[in-house]
Amino acid sequence: MAIPLTLAATLAEAQSLEGGKQALTVERLYDSPDLAGKSPRQLKISPDGSRATFLVGRADNQHFYDLWQMDVASGKVSVLLNADKLAQGELSDEEKARRERQRIYGEGIMEYAWSDDGKALLIPASGKLYYYALAEGKAKLLPTGNDFITDAKLSPKGHFVSYVQGQNLWLLDLASNKVTQLTKDGGGAIKNGMAEFVAQEEMGKMSGYWWAPDESAIAFNRVDETPVELVTRNEIYADGIKLTQQRYPYAGKPNVLIQLGVIALADNNISWVDIGKETDIYLPRVKWLPDSKHLSFEWQSRDQHDLDLRVVDVTSNAKPVSLIKEHSEAWVNLNDDLHFLKNGDILWTSERDGFNHIYLFDHNGKVKQQLTKGAWAVDSIDHVDEKAQWIYFSGRKDSDVEKHLYKVKFDGSGFSKLSDKGGMHSAVFADNKAIYLDYFDSLAQPPQISLHDDSGKRLAWVEQNAVKQGHPLYDYAGLWQLPEFGSLKAEDGQTLHYRLFKPVDFDASKKYPVLVRVYGGPHAQLVTNSWSSQDYFTQYLLQQGFAVFQLDNRGSGHRGTKFEQVIYKQLGVAEVEDQKKGVDYLRTLPWIDSERVAVYGHSYGGYMALLCLFKAPDYFKAAISGAPVTDWSLYDTHYTERYLSNPATNAEGYRLSSVMPYVKNYQSGLLMYHGMADDNVLFENSTRVYKALQDDGKLFEVMTYPGSKHSMRGNQVKTHLYKTITDFLERKLQ
Repeated sequence: MAIPLTLAATLAEAQSLEGGKQALTVERLYDSPDLAGKSPRQLKISPDGSRATFLVGRADNQHFYDLWQMDVASGKVSVLLNADKLAQGELSDEEKARRERQRIYGEGIMEYAWSDDGKALLIPASGKLYYYALAEGKAKLLPTGNDFITDAKLSPKGHFVSYVQGQNLWLLDLASNKVTQLTKDGGGAIKNGMAEFVAQEEMGKMSGYWWAPDESAIAFNRVDETPVELVTRNEIYADGIKLTQQRYPYAGKPNVLIQLGVIALADNNISWVDIGKETDIYLPRVKWLPDSKHLSFEWQSRDQHDLDLRVVDVTSNAKPVSLIKEHSEAWVNLNDDLHFLKNGDILWTSERDGFNHIYLFDHNGKVKQQLTKGAWAVDSIDHVDEKAQWIYFSGRKDSDVEKHLYKVKFDGSGFSKLSDKGGMHSAVFADNKAIYLDYFDSLAQPPQISLHDDSGKRLAWVEQNAVKQGHPLYDYAGLWQLPEFGSLKAEDGQTLHYRLFKPVDFDASKKYPVLVRVYGGPHAQLVTNSWSSQDYFTQYLLQQGFAVFQLDNRGSGHRGTKFEQVIYKQLGVAEVEDQKKGVDYLRTLPWIDSERVAVYGHSYGGYMALLCLFKAPDYFKAAISGAPVTDWSLYDTHYTERYLSNPATNAEGYRLSSVMPYVKNYQSGLLMYHGMADDNVLFENSTRVYKALQDDGKLFEVMTYPGSKHSMRGNQVKTHLYKTITDFLERKLQ
C-alpha cells in the first residue's frame, strides 16, 4: 500500500508551471538555449563581499561559458570577462580525463579563482593561465611556457601561482614572473601534486597539493602508479582507433603507492610525512591547520572500515598524532566537513549514530558536543563564522527529498532553518561578510540564484530565472508535468520514496505503459523535489503517452547507514527487490498496464536495468541498459571494495553481484548502449553480456557511440540516444 509523502506532495501540488503548450521534440531537449534558462555555475563571492561571480552559457551555445558578475551594492549584473579574449584550443589528455572525473563539460571559461584581497582573478584556459586584475580590466597571459598546465591555484595571499605541468609542481612569482620547478622526478608512472585516478573518480579529491595559509609551504602527494596494472584500451572513434594505455586499478588488484611531502618555500626543501608503515592505504583528504605549522591528513584503510584523522607538526620530525577515528563494519563515507577552529577545537561530521551529524571536538580529539541529532542527515557544512560562533549547513531535517539551509551555534543552541521555499538549496558564502548566494531549484522552478543575509533574508536576485514569456521553457511549460510523491515499505520495513509522473492529457479510463527510470546506486537520489536536465526526456515521454516511475531503493543516499549499508557484500539483491515493490504498487493502479512495464538506467542504473530484466522477467517486459557495470571485478578498487570488500575474501559476493549468472534467464526486450571510449565503466562490461547472449542464441539490440566517454556528452549524441530509446520503447510497449 502506498503512503503519501506529505511534505513533498504538498509542495508539488502547490507549484505549477504556466505557459504555452508546444510539444517537445527530442531535438529540442538539449539544444540551445537550455530549457532551464540561465543556469549559472561556479558561483563565488569576492573575498570583500562586493561582487558575486558566476559562469553563464551563451544563448546560442549553452556549453560555451563567459564570466559574469553582480555588483552587490547596486544589483547590476554584467559580463566581467568574455571568453573570446582567452585562448581556446584542444585540451590535453590529462585535462580531458580530469574534467570527465569532475563531470565538467563545455568550452570558454570553465574555472576561475579569486585572489585573497579580491583585486584579481586567476583563470585557466586551454592549458594557459590568465591573471585578471580588476583595476586594469583585462586578462594578462602568464609566462608558464608552452606545455599544458592543469590544477592552477593562487596562493592564499595572492603572491604566487602554482600549477602542475609535466606531472611536476611549479611556482610562478607574480611580482617577478620568476618560474620555479618545485619537484623534478615527475613523469611516466610518477605524478607530483596530482590526485590518482580513484581519488578523482571515487573520493572527490581533484587536487594533489595544498598551500599553507601563510604561503610558507606547499603540501603535496607523490603518486607512484608502477604497481597498478597497465591496461591497453581501444578507444574507438569515428575516424580511427586510438590505443590508450591506462593504469586501471581493478578491484582486488594493487593501488598506487602514495607519499605526502611538504615543500618549504624558503629553500624548496622537501620533507616527507610519516604516514605509517602500511602502504596499501588511501589518503583521501589533506588540510592545513590555521597556524601553518600543522598539517592534517585523513588515513583510510584499504577496506574502508577505518578513517583516521592525523595531524603532524611540519616544523619538526615528530610522528603524526591521531585525533579522530571513525570505524564501521561496512564502510566509512568520506566528506569535506573538517574545520579547524582558531581556539584549537575541531568541527567534523560523522555517521557514528547512524546519520551524518555535526560534532565539536577539542584539540585532543575528544567529543565536546554533538551539535545536530535525529533521524535525518546533514549534507555538508557550508560556512563557519567563528566570530559569531555560527555553523551554517545543508541538511534533510524537513524532508528526505529536499535540501535546506540551517544554522546552529557552537554550543548546539539557536538551531534554525534559513531557506524557505520547498526544493533544493545550495549556499555559497562570502569569506569576510555575512552574506551568501542561494542556488535554488525545484520540480517547478529551474535554477535561480539570490543573495541573502545571514538571517536568510533575500537581499537581491542574481538570476530570478522566472518562467515567463521569453524564457526558453515558456512555450513548453503548459505541458510540463509534476509528479505525485509517495512511500512504500521494503521487506525489512524501511521506507522507500517514489515519484510517479502521469502522461499528458491523462485519462483514468485508459491503460498506459510505464517506464521505470532507475539509478539505484549509493550516494544518489532520483526521488527529489528538484530540477534536473535528466527530466527533460521524462517530460518528452509523458507527451508520447508513457507514465514514468522512479523509486529510490535501499542502498541509495541521504537516508542513514541502516538504509544505505544493507547492500554490503552483495549488490543487486535489495535494490532489485525494492524495484519489484515499486512495480507491485504500479500494478494496483487501474490505469497502469502491468503487461507494458520497461526499466531504463545508466551506469549503476544500467546495471540495475539488466538485473531487473534478468532476475525479474515477469515484472519487466523490456530494459534499456546504458554503460552498465556487468562484472564488478572489472571496476575500480575504491568504489567496488567499499561495497563488496575484496574479491579474495568475498568471491561469492562478487559472483552473485555480477549480472553474468542471470543472463540465462533473459527472454527478450533488451537494448544496450555504451560509449566506445569510456575509461570509467570499460566497454568490456557490455561486450561480456553481448557474447553471453550471442552464445545462448538470444536476440537483443545494441547501440554504440564512437568517441563517447561515460557521461555521453554532446547534443548530437544525446539526441540520437533518446531517439533510439524512444523508438525501442514504442516498438516494445505500444
